[in-house]
Amino acid sequence: MKIAISAESTIDLQQDLLDKYDIKVIPYTVILGNEEAIDGVITPQKIFDFVKQTNILPKTCAINEEQYYNFFNGMLKDYDAVIHFTLSKEISSTYNHAVDASKKLKNVYIINSASLSTGIALLAIKARELAEKGTTVETIVQTCTNLTEKVSASFILDKLDYLHKGGRCSGVALLGANLFSIKPQIILANGKMIVGKKFLGKWDKLIGKYCEETLKAASSYDLEHAFITYTSASPECVMVARKALEAKGFKNIHETHASATITSHCGPNTLGILFIKG
Repeated sequence: MKIAISAESTIDLQQDLLDKYDIKVIPYTVILGNEEAIDGVITPQKIFDFVKQTNILPKTCAINEEQYYNFFNGMLKDYDAVIHFTLSKEISSTYNHAVDASKKLKNVYIINSASLSTGIALLAIKARELAEKGTTVETIVQTCTNLTEKVSASFILDKLDYLHKGGRCSGVALLGANLFSIKPQIILANGKMIVGKKFLGKWDKLIGKYCEETLKAASSYDLEHAFITYTSASPECVMVARKALEAKGFKNIHETHASATITSHCGPNTLGILFIKG
């Protein structure tokens, strides 16, 4: 059986990795004032520039049922089945829209990733690897659904400004974070973004500590794949994260830029390590 693996642009994979793992993507639309842009194409720097100039965040448009139907139906012309991973249903309405579209077609399976960014990519890559081994579509769906609770997805933020502009952080919290140089860790837990550990100091000096604490929280790891995903970061910061993952024995460490969705929520100087716990 020929199985298509797909996700929204919030999977945060660049084209080389999408091609390598044969993952299809349906993009969100990003609205910057009067301009519409395609998520996955627009760069984080363009978002930073827009926010700096306007003091408002871009908006993202949820993919609707008709768009999903056309996307899935198009893939079914070349594939026998489709397994689609959505952004966490606790964050976006896209899961429900994808499910509604799938009910009008045969052999389209929707999985709530309960994650975002390359947390979704970890699941999609696992699905592709299983498909290449000849695993049945039902087994792939069940295996990946079970894995959602084992995905470790988190980021460390330099500033709370973007979360404040988006209504996810109070003015008091913003002031306190800026005064005391608090750098929060944002974790995906039960499909929702919550605040994890709070680090004190300069963001670029805390990457190693963030990686250490994040890896320590898992007793074991699926060592096949890990991601370093960021909105912006110096090569030195990325290398610190890479060395932390290498020290644990991860075999394939991928570096990716965050999509418009992560960038719009978290702002510049946001970096995360993402992996599957053992």
